[in-house]
Amino acid sequence: MKIAVVAAAGKAGRKIVAEAANRGHEVTAFVRRKGQIVDGAKDVVVKDILDLTADDLKNFDAVVDAFGTFAPETLQLHSTTLKKLCDVLSDSNVRLLVVGGAGSLYLDKTHTTQLLDAPNFPDEYKPLAKAQAKALDELRKRDDVKWTFVSPAADFQADGERTGKYILAGEEFTLNAAGESVISYADYAVAMIDEISDGKHINERISVVKA
Repeated sequence: MKIAVVAAAGKAGRKIVAEAANRGHEVTAFVRRKGQIVDGAKDVVVKDILDLTADDLKNFDAVVDAFGTFAPETLQLHSTTLKKLCDVLSDSNVRLLVVGGAGSLYLDKTHTTQLLDAPNFPDEYKPLAKAQAKALDELRKRDDVKWTFVSPAADFQADGERTGKYILAGEEFTLNAAGESVISYADYAVAMIDEISDGKHINERISVVKA
């Protein structure tokens, strides 16, 4: 398959590019700055998300949005950049898969309380969690795009090992048998490429946790 990874120079983006390439997919990495190298990418295109056009992405089977920012003054870009990608891919057959966050996962079966509302949710992560939750809320309104929002576990470990195993869950916060909500970037990338290959969760939010 032909896969584009946007914001591919970030930690999650790099893992996703590498996983896809190692499994035989043809990957194009979109980066913001000239000279950035992304291992495994067949091509590297220097172009900001907000400058992408339908022509840039029309020949891919799937586009992965790996955009992320933590700075308070740029948190609105989670919504702005995702809307841009949706507009570019509107009414096309190209799938859009989004690297999401855990804060918007629900703690109850009625889906009224989110993880970010929990008393023990770290205050320093709340602005980011709220920005990602807002982006997901806006994404849910799009029926013109074949999107999938993939939430990691609460403890998203950049340097964790690749086991190749994970638990696939849905909208609700899920713990593994050890009572943990954790996953490595590497295993998250495995789950992302599995979803691209299988295509079972169109217009859904899914979540993954270490098995």
